Order: sequence, then structure tokens, then C-alpha cells
Amino acid sequence: MTPSPPARRLRLGLPRRMFSQLLLTQVAIAAGVAVLATGLFLAPLGRLLDDQAMHQALAIAQTTAVQPQIARDLQSTLPSPQGPVQAEAEHIRKASKAEYVVVMNMRGVRWSHPDITQIGRVVSTDPRQALAGEEVMQIDSGTLGRSARGKVPLRDARGRIIGAVSVGIEYNSVRARLLHAIPGLFAYAGAALAIGALAAYLIARRVQRQTRDLAFSDISALLAEREAMLHGIREGVVALDRTGRVRLVNDEAQRLLGIGDEVVGQSLDEALGEGRTTDVLAGRVAGTDLLTVRGQRVLVANRMPTDDGGAVATLRDRTELEQLGRELDSTRGLIDALRAQDHEHANRMHTLLGLLELEMYDDAVEFVDEVVGDHRTTAEQVTERIHDPLLAALLVGKATVAAERGVALWIADRTLLPDRLIDPRGLVTIVGNLVDNALDAVAGTRHARVEVELRAEERTAVLRVRDTGPGIPAERRELIFTDGWSTKQPPSHGKRGIGLSLVRRLAERHGGSARVGEAHGGGAEFTVVLPDALEAPGRTPEPPSKDPRHRVPAQEAPAEENLLPQTPVHFPGEETR
Repeated sequence: MTPSPPARRLRLGLPRRMFSQLLLTQVAIAAGVAVLATGLFLAPLGRLLDDQAMHQALAIAQTTAVQPQIARDLQSTLPSPQGPVQAEAEHIRKASKAEYVVVMNMRGVRWSHPDITQIGRVVSTDPRQALAGEEVMQIDSGTLGRSARGKVPLRDARGRIIGAVSVGIEYNSVRARLLHAIPGLFAYAGAALAIGALAAYLIARRVQRQTRDLAFSDISALLAEREAMLHGIREGVVALDRTGRVRLVNDEAQRLLGIGDEVVGQSLDEALGEGRTTDVLAGRVAGTDLLTVRGQRVLVANRMPTDDGGAVATLRDRTELEQLGRELDSTRGLIDALRAQDHEHANRMHTLLGLLELEMYDDAVEFVDEVVGDHRTTAEQVTERIHDPLLAALLVGKATVAAERGVALWIADRTLLPDRLIDPRGLVTIVGNLVDNALDAVAGTRHARVEVELRAEERTAVLRVRDTGPGIPAERRELIFTDGWSTKQPPSHGKRGIGLSLVRRLAERHGGSARVGEAHGGGAEFTVVLPDALEAPGRTPEPPSKDPRHRVPAQEAPAEENLLPQTPVHFPGEETR
């Protein structure tokens, strides 16, 4: 015989849906509160009714005891069902609707009682307190059952205690009054419970919509997953509430922005300070994939509004990508320089070949000497005026590119920079960016020229780059140093608008400044001042040579010195303006 499968055990518990759980919980709370409130109300109500009954009994007893005729009849008659004390007591009992009115003497013998068989007998409860002159209120049991009692002493005309009066109010009537009040209380409690259930339903429905009917376990799992995801991803996340205060910031955002957990609850202006990064995260700058610079990092920010009026901003680190982009620009510059060199070398070789074929040997020798002299003169000129090898190589390479683009790159007569730079790479970045911008500005114009001036004033380095381009309007001279601002089309590797911002940041990092104005004769003039950029001088640099061979015009130019470099250079430059 095949055994039957075991019966599935019935498992009882709360429903899984949040709406049902919340509704049942709130209804249970409302019901519990209603029951508790009813119980808390009934308890004092019962005590209040008991107290009222005892005071009523005591008042009837006091009214009975002050009648002098009862005291005289108690002294002058014997206990009898037909006696005057019994008659008066019954009259008072019926008029007051008391359960009994008992008049007794000093020995506790009854002169009156509703049950006439009890007349002449000793009372069933202790009368000593009343006979001693005290007024007593109590709930006690006697021959007629449980009742609320009031006992007072009975005095004669001279004030002597000759007995006592005991009045009882049927306790069942007190309980009946209490029971009579219970349905009304339950009606109020039921109405309160119904209102509470309706409110619970409405609240549960609202919570259901806001939580998308997820179970509590689902919400708990989502929170755990969110924490793990936010703090594990390699993208910065900043959540803001509707007032613009920071609600959440993950580990990567803290690293990229250089902040900590203490910014939670602060506004962006308080947490980050003024600047483009704050404006982008706050939504004051519209757009997608917005570039901003924070410290030494280039960041890409996106902002997405949320339904509650807040927003979530994401940050990606593009520092390495920007470095790769600048290296790509450098490679392109190197290629352009090599192409220019190759073109120039081919022209010279063709010239030399023609001279040899024409058997103009003396002219060929003179031409070779002139080319070699140009190379030597250019190298000597650069190294005598700019002693730092990185900067010298940079300008040689930039001049080659400039010659290829039809631009004259000049070195000003006042240029003299000793080899005492503290941060030569930083100055290379500044010079490279400014020269690249100047070359772009004058490209395609007549008599295009860019002039570079580098000089030292004690420990301060001063750089000026002038061009003959269209210049920069006065209202835009501060705007061009803003992260992400550019007038040119972006390169293939990304967006523009970083180079001039980096120039100003590098200058400010050295305690200096970067500004732009109008050059003499038109065009733009960028001036960068770098205090303490040079080490303390160990020797006085030699003045620039006055040898006229150092003036080597490469293109038609006026009186200033034109640089004709022959050697390309690799420089991580970036075009911005």
C-alpha cells in the first residue's frame, strides 16, 4: 500500500504585502487603544458610581438621624413592626428608594428593617464605629446582600449618642447603572475604531503607492543592496533633497570631491564652496556630461531630478582621459612638427641636388653652411635666453608647428629665464596651453604672429603671450577661465574648456595669478605671474648675447626676434579658447 503524502502543515503569520501588514497592524493598534481606553474609562466609572452610592446612603442616614422624633421614639418604645420608628424608617426608605433604613440602639438591636422578621434582632455588621460617634461609608454584605452603606450616630436632644442609623443602597442598582453605560461606551469605542481603521486604510494606501507595494523584506533587501552598490561602484553619487541639501554621498564622490560624511545635511555651497562644481551639482548649469575641475581632477557630472523635488548627481573621473587626450594632442603636434621638418628637409635636399646638378659647387657649400648655421643659431638663441631644457624644447617644437601653420612665433627681447625653476613641468603646462591658444587664435589671419616673453624678477616668474588675433571682449575675459567654456569645436577625444582653467588653477596653486587683456596693436595678451617659482639665485645669469646672428627672421617680420626652430618637441598641450 502506497503511503499517503504527509499533510502540509498550515503556517499562520502576517501577510507578505506591505499594504496588508500595515493595515492589519494599524487596525490592531486602533482596536487595542479602543479596548484599553474603554477599560480605563470603566474602571474609574465604577469607582465613581460606588462613591456616589455611598455618599447618597450617608446623606439619607444623616437626614434620618437629625429628626428628633425618631430619637424620642427609640427611647420610649420597644422594637416592633408596628412601632413608630419602623413606620418613619419605611417612609424614608420608600421616599429615597433606598434598600433599607435601619435604626438601632446602643446594643445594635434593630428598631426598623424592611424585613419585619429582623426587627428586634442584632444587626449583622459591626456598628461600633457609628455608635462611637463616627460616620461610616462602605460597601459591605448584610442580610439583604451586598450594598453601599452609610452609618451615622443617632443623638438625643442633649446630644448624647443613643443609637445609630444605617442606610443601604442596593449594589445591584449601582452595577446596573454601570452596565447600562457600557453599550454607550462600546458604541463610542466602535466609532473610534472605525475611524481609526479608515485612517489606517488611507495611510496604508498612501504608503503602498509610495513604496510601490513592496514588502518590508523587499525594502530591507533593496536598502542593503543600495548601500553595497553606492559604496562599491567607481562612480561618484551625490543625492540632494528638495532644498538643495546633501542627503547622501558615496565613497567615490567623497574621494573625487575631497569631502567627508560631515557634509550630509549641508547645502552644496557650505559643503563645496562657490565654483563651477557647485553650480553644476546644484543644477544652476544645464546640460549633460558637464566638465568641471575639482582640485587636480577633471570630472564629468550629470544631474537627474527626482520625483520628490530633489536630484541625484553622478560624477566620473576624467583626469586620466584628459591626460590621454593631451598626450594625443602632443602626438599630433609631434606629427605636425615632423611633417614640417620632413617638408623643409625635402625642399633643402631638392635645392642642394639642383645646385649640384648645375655644378654650382661653391653655392652648394654656402647653402649647406647656411642651413647648419641656422640650426646652430636657433639652438644657441633658445638656450641662452631660456636655460630650462624643458621650456626650451617646448618652444622649439611649438615654433616648428607655428611655421607649418604660417604663424611667426617670436621670443621677446626681454626674455631671460634662468635654470632655477622649482616646478618646470607646471610652467611647461602653462606655456604650452597659452601658446596653443594663441596659435589657434591667429590661424588664418594676415601677418599672424605670436610673441612669448619669459623673464624672472628675483624669485618670481612672469610669462606673457601676445597674439595678433581678434582679441577677447572685456565682458568675456573672466569667463574664458571657467571650466568647460570654449568657443571651438571639441576634439575627437572629448570636450574643451579645461586648458585655461588649468592655467589659472596652476597659477593660483603657486600663489600667483592669470589674467588676459588687450595686446598693444590689437589681439590678446595673457599674463601669468608665479611668485616663488624660482629658487634663490646662486649666481647672476649672463645677459643675452648681442650677437646679430641671434636675429634670424623666419618670416617677414619687423624688429623683434623671430624663432625658427628645427627640433620637434613632445608636449601634453590642450586647446581651449
